[in-house]
Amino acid sequence: MPIYMDRHEIPKEITAVHVAQMHREDLKIEHLYGCKGMTYWCDEKRRTAFCLIQAPNKKAIQDMHNHAHGEVPHRIIEVESSIVESFLGRIEDPEKSQKTELNIINDPAFRTIMVIGLRKASLKGVDPRLMNRELSEHSKFIIGSVEKFLGRIVRQKTAYFLLSFNSVTNAVLCAVEIHSHLNSSSKNLNNGFQLSIGLNAGVPVTEKDGIFEDTIKLAERFCEMVHGKIVISPEVRELYESENLNVKLNHKSFKTLNVGEEKFINLLMDFTEKEWTNSAFNSNDFSKNMGFSKSQLYRKMIALTGKSPNNFIKDYRLEKAMQLLDKKANNISEIAFGTGFNSPAYFSKCFMDNFGILPSKYIQSYTV
Repeated sequence: MPIYMDRHEIPKEITAVHVAQMHREDLKIEHLYGCKGMTYWCDEKRRTAFCLIQAPNKKAIQDMHNHAHGEVPHRIIEVESSIVESFLGRIEDPEKSQKTELNIINDPAFRTIMVIGLRKASLKGVDPRLMNRELSEHSKFIIGSVEKFLGRIVRQKTAYFLLSFNSVTNAVLCAVEIHSHLNSSSKNLNNGFQLSIGLNAGVPVTEKDGIFEDTIKLAERFCEMVHGKIVISPEVRELYESENLNVKLNHKSFKTLNVGEEKFINLLMDFTEKEWTNSAFNSNDFSKNMGFSKSQLYRKMIALTGKSPNNFIKDYRLEKAMQLLDKKANNISEIAFGTGFNSPAYFSKCFMDNFGILPSKYIQSYTV
């Protein structure tokens, strides 16, 4: 039977005790609708509650809630129990609550999400065997650091980690440790990797269909746009400073964003993701469609990424091309045209300029 997570907006007069009572009323009549309540999360501070329920469909959940207490959820999404547990740490009531008649669970579902990307930088003179060995060592260090700071690994690929933390302070300290260690190692070993870390925070159910989808997407965009830094959303910065007596996150390894910069990143990436395969797409399209003059756009792009609009587009296409080369899904000509380059020859030149190796040699030496 499918598993769903729903979201309830809690009025000011409703407390964790009231939510626990509503949950108990659900459990009394859940069998009438073929449902099984697994657990819930309540956040009095942010006025939200989230229920995890096995049910035949979304309507059954709505009908059950309406019958039990009249509080119909504002949003319901289908989820996988293993993914929920990875993000939130549990899929059943906490043990301490099971021993009481009323399960009062004042446990927020709000999480700090970290995305780590290890992108291939210059590969000139880099031994592929050494690079793969170092990538393995980096991964081990990341896993150890996440465990140390009580984080959870939600997803792991070759050079990508998606992590969840209950504590924003632990997430920031973990990011600092990973950034410091891996950057130091990279300088000493010249292994061809550049580390990027994005930190964002949010709740599991929004208007999107996936769990924590908005929060993850923005953290991934931080990594795509700003390389070599720990990029921190305004909310993460505020929460960290609130938890740590207003200690400022002003270390050189951080790029702390303000609300305007966060909005700009979303606007920029929404447009880039829509148009990047179009070979005619250039910096003029950016300024025209985003409502900035060329000079305004240039200043914003340099301040955030260190790149001009044209270089940003080119580098974005090259990163996508490298991902396709890694998959060996197409030949070089098809990848060149498919990623917005006008010719395979120009693509090869840009790839060589950026990564220090031709695409043909990259396929032979650096893909499995």
